[in-house]
Amino acid sequence: MTPAKVVSTSLILFVSSSIATSLIGLNSPLVSLNEGQILYLYSTSAQVLAGIYGLTLTGFIFFRNELSREEFEDNTLTVAVESLKDRYFKILIFITALSIFTLMISNLVISAESSTHNSINTILMNIAQSSFFVCLLSIAYFIFDVIAPKRIEKESKAIQQKVDPTPDIEDKGTLEDFLTNYNKLENIIREYFEMHQSQLGYEYHSKRGISIIRLARLILQANKIDQELFNKIRDLISLRNSIIHGAEPIVSKRMVDICCDVLQELETILK
Repeated sequence: MTPAKVVSTSLILFVSSSIATSLIGLNSPLVSLNEGQILYLYSTSAQVLAGIYGLTLTGFIFFRNELSREEFEDNTLTVAVESLKDRYFKILIFITALSIFTLMISNLVISAESSTHNSINTILMNIAQSSFFVCLLSIAYFIFDVIAPKRIEKESKAIQQKVDPTPDIEDKGTLEDFLTNYNKLENIIREYFEMHQSQLGYEYHSKRGISIIRLARLILQANKIDQELFNKIRDLISLRNSIIHGAEPIVSKRMVDICCDVLQELETILK
């Protein structure tokens, strides 16, 4: 699921469960708790949630560093890795917000326990437990999403579908033509960068290659190419890298034509 679907599904589950449990609690409660049980339950829930969130965040930091290491060792993974990082970050923001809300509502339940407004207390208690339950489910989904096998391959397929949705048989282009033109395009960008490093304001002495998309961005910042051409180059890089990292080895005629046009335009501008 996309981060937007994760958030919307979690919110729907939270709202529906809060309403259902509150109605049950007001009309025919299944369980009645005394003051001591309420204080213990909600204080413990808050502590457990805080501990789980802390462990999840710590584990994600180590995992993010591992992704960065993979990207450093193979710069063709840049697009897929950055897409994964963005995906995980968005989900983590939602989990953080939901965790904070759960902790606050749990504290409110504890603070309001001595209040005489029994109906309001019942509603708060059910909202807090519903939030706690949904937060645990969201954290569990996030953990399994992060450690899922073949995550790079799956993300590569998602990138391919975004850049170049699987074409019909009559709309398929020749993969060989696409890769041939792409390799020429990449060589032009690298050669231009090597000859004009100082003009581009970037000196690179490492033996490891710099990613092609970063080179293209440097050329964009130097006003050698415009934003529209850069966007086309970025899409071509994303498509090519997604193919070599697990996506379907197919391209549409449209992308083959775009690659050819971009190549001709770069030859005119940079040579």
